[in-house]
Amino acid sequence: MSIADKIFIDMCQDIIANGVSTEGEKVRPRWEDTGEYAYTIKKFGVVNRYDLRNEFPAITLRKTALKSCMDEILWIWQKKSNNVHDLNSHIWDAWADENGSIGKAYGYQMGVKHQYKEGMFDQVDRVLYDLKNNPYSRRIMTNIYVHQDLCEMALYPCAYSMTFNVTQRPGEDRLTLNTILNQRSQDILAANNWNVCQYALLTMMFAQVCDMNVGEFVHVIADAHIYDRHIPIVKELITRETFDAPKVTLNPEIRNFYDFTTADLIVENYVAGPQVKNIPIAV
Repeated sequence: MSIADKIFIDMCQDIIANGVSTEGEKVRPRWEDTGEYAYTIKKFGVVNRYDLRNEFPAITLRKTALKSCMDEILWIWQKKSNNVHDLNSHIWDAWADENGSIGKAYGYQMGVKHQYKEGMFDQVDRVLYDLKNNPYSRRIMTNIYVHQDLCEMALYPCAYSMTFNVTQRPGEDRLTLNTILNQRSQDILAANNWNVCQYALLTMMFAQVCDMNVGEFVHVIADAHIYDRHIPIVKELITRETFDAPKVTLNPEIRNFYDFTTADLIVENYVAGPQVKNIPIAV
């Protein structure tokens, strides 16, 4: 069993066995088909650790669409776009306006420039600058939960902050890049491994262009929840056969973050169980 599968199974079992139900509470999400309130069972403060040196954390219980994961993370971090027309999938369509905009959310915030003593940078370029020039800084982070712009966002950011931390491992010449993703809320069935794979790929891309080894990716979820309609689906999913983790690498010739495309993602030996189709989504 891959480490990612074990983490996912253990997390789901813990939420189902020990989580708290929101049934009867005043909740925001509703089911698309009926308009009824969508209740969850949830755990507070879930922390999962993935050592990217050992394996890529794609679960094998079902396949995660890794190229689509990379496409969305590039849409946010590289294109710095808030328009779904720049994205090669339809996962954000429900939150887009008639022009395709999701407002001042996600990629919009990554592209806003800020004044630093070294000059003007947006958040992505500031991270890249610090990793190359101040790698031991404890201040290398991003934040897209900008309160003054929340009223103009179609959806408040779920995955809202990344922290980058560089270490020097004994006996190694190259530095090691570790990251933490902070997430205020997560739909475990629909989005957990999707986000894990996205930010693992982002860590790999940043490590490569900064000439570092990849290290740990830590995922912190404040509200980790399984929707009521998803519970039987999750119970079936976590009983499935598991396989070895796939081998996932990047085109080693890419040395500039802005040159990456999904064609530079190399996925080998990804064996997984059948896809879960028609997952009901709460909006």
